[in-house]
Amino acid sequence: MTGAEEVRAPEFTWRRVTESDFPLLGGWLARPHVAKWWNHELSPEAVRRDFGPTARGEEPAEDLLAYADGVPIGLVQRCRIADYPEYIDELRELADVPGSAMTLDYLVGEPDSVGRGVGSAMIRAALADTWAAYPEADCVVVPVSAANAASWRALEKAGLRRVAEGELKPDNPANGTLHYVYRIDRPR
Repeated sequence: MTGAEEVRAPEFTWRRVTESDFPLLGGWLARPHVAKWWNHELSPEAVRRDFGPTARGEEPAEDLLAYADGVPIGLVQRCRIADYPEYIDELRELADVPGSAMTLDYLVGEPDSVGRGVGSAMIRAALADTWAAYPEADCVVVPVSAANAASWRALEKAGLRRVAEGELKPDNPANGTLHYVYRIDRPR
């Protein structure tokens, strides 16, 4: 074979995070490639505090455990941006954000899956699932730290386009406030 071999994209499945997943999430959040961007407290109490309300259905967002070929490899958080008025107001200062817009946040927790195209494949699969689960959603809008080149490149490979840039409160203050805003419209 000449050139690089094509890597088969894994088959992704999803399930809602439950409290029994908190140790796995805590382990992923502690990994250096995740901790740099998520800046999360790592104690079991902090993981329970931050992921518990969504796991119990007390938040309108979804925390989805991402399985690649049956193996848990990451997390996708998904919500209607309008369910968080302060968030939509902040984003609307930078870009057009329709009331029906969704947003995603994501991490690939397993180090062996990083840098191999799994993140962009996971985002593409999450988008397909979002279009099916939320027929009223016209688009997905994702802000990402400008410093996180791996993340915004994964968004681009998944088909999102950069529509704006500007200052937003960062997850990790060490990464600066400059963010890129990406968008993809529902396929017609």
